[in-house]
Amino acid sequence: MELRHQHQHGYEYVDEGQGPVLLLLHGLFGALSNWQGVVEEFAADHRVIIPLLPIYDMPLTQAGVPGLVAYVEGFVKAMALPPSFTVLGNSLGGHIALVYALSNPARVSRLVLTGSSGLFEDSMGGSFPKRGNYAYVQERVGYTFYDPKVATQELVDEVFNVTNSNAKCLRIIAIARSAQRHNLSKELTKVTVPTLLVWGLNDTITPPPVAHEFARLLPHAELRFLDHCGHAPMMERPIGFNAYLRHFLRTTANVPAVAA
Repeated sequence: MELRHQHQHGYEYVDEGQGPVLLLLHGLFGALSNWQGVVEEFAADHRVIIPLLPIYDMPLTQAGVPGLVAYVEGFVKAMALPPSFTVLGNSLGGHIALVYALSNPARVSRLVLTGSSGLFEDSMGGSFPKRGNYAYVQERVGYTFYDPKVATQELVDEVFNVTNSNAKCLRIIAIARSAQRHNLSKELTKVTVPTLLVWGLNDTITPPPVAHEFARLLPHAELRFLDHCGHAPMMERPIGFNAYLRHFLRTTANVPAVAA
């Protein structure tokens, strides 16, 4: 299915299906299409909503984790979402989901994190893409996945164009630095909702030890791994990711948050 981009209240987003809300948050170099497999699987019995985060054009003074969390808060209010819903986040999106849950505990009924930042991340393989060097950008984007072929030419072209814009680069650097400063190790015990962690065993950006640390610190977390999979399991292993997500949603449907 082709994702239909909608524009309302000053936001660009995808809104598909009817039922319990799944709010999906993409990562630093992510896009709405990163969650294509989840939309296709869950729109039949859920309302799947994906806001396009303003990573490349938000005011530079707001370019950071707190600014993006405020953006999500504004989006949730503008869309008049129900009192509580499930939030999913990949990479930086997972980081934003966690901070949103900590700031709005009554709004989040469940969390799903995959390749999340917040404890440690090796952004773009440890270095920022070199401007004007397409082969280098292609290699670094491929580093995100176990199978570099998942890094389509369309995806590489998108990142290449981003890295050739001074304004976009400044925002990406500011957000990446904010994410590194905003370590959540001392805050995670306050997250009391059921949390699913789905990690690629071959993730080189937030490696498996990071997933184990999240599982240790989050009070009500379950950790699942996917083999032959890198930093974006919902893109690289959508069938396995969706199976874990489906089971989690079914088994936690009526599980309330437990007081910390």
